[in-house]
Amino acid sequence: MESGKLYLVPTPVGNLEDITLRALRVLKDVDVIYAEDTRTSSVLLKKYGISTHMESYHKFNEHKKTESICSRILEGANAALITDAGSPGISDPGFLITRACIQSGIQVEALPGATAFVPALTESGLPTDRFIFEGFLPQKKGRQTRIRQLAENNATSIVYESPYRLLKLLEALRQYAGGSRNAAVCREISKIHNECKRGTLDELIAWFGANEPKGEIVVIIEGKENGKDEEEEFGRDEYVKKQGKKTGK
Repeated sequence: MESGKLYLVPTPVGNLEDITLRALRVLKDVDVIYAEDTRTSSVLLKKYGISTHMESYHKFNEHKKTESICSRILEGANAALITDAGSPGISDPGFLITRACIQSGIQVEALPGATAFVPALTESGLPTDRFIFEGFLPQKKGRQTRIRQLAENNATSIVYESPYRLLKLLEALRQYAGGSRNAAVCREISKIHNECKRGTLDELIAWFGANEPKGEIVVIIEGKENGKDEEEEFGRDEYVKKQGKKTGK
């Protein structure tokens, strides 16, 4: 018997129209869809008239279900993995089942599609030639060490953050990087209240100290050497003018 295939299918991070025609076709054609939250995913499937059987697969049951899913695919079933939003495996379940399928000789095919950090990075106005994606930082142990490392990165850094911890993150970054380091806070990507605030850490702390952040957030932090290199290239006066343009002053 020929084994099936596992498809990693990105789903919209906000607007439900941000899904590819190929993704919709795969979701209709597979035998089963494994979803991070079947209730959330049912809204998307209902919108596009997809009635494929769904089962849950999330961080609380992935260790227990991975083996049985692999067995099912080896028996010939084609399966799709989706998360609540974005690409499976990017700060979401997906790595364990992907690794297990590969080790079992199962073909894995990842479809291109939505992920939150790419639009946040490109609209931040910060350098995109080199960047480091950090995902979610530890909530407790090791958090300050990781933040200190972020401040030392020479490339642009990308972090996912909760609105409840955003202000503390910005303040910690200022402690290690200084208040003049440029950054951007993008929230509710692709949704009605999509917003990208750009400025120095000092300016962003002042803004979010007065305006409580809400929704899902991506933080983009300028690399340590970027401002230094530009200042040396253009001269101090021209560099100050450039920074004013970046922050909208």
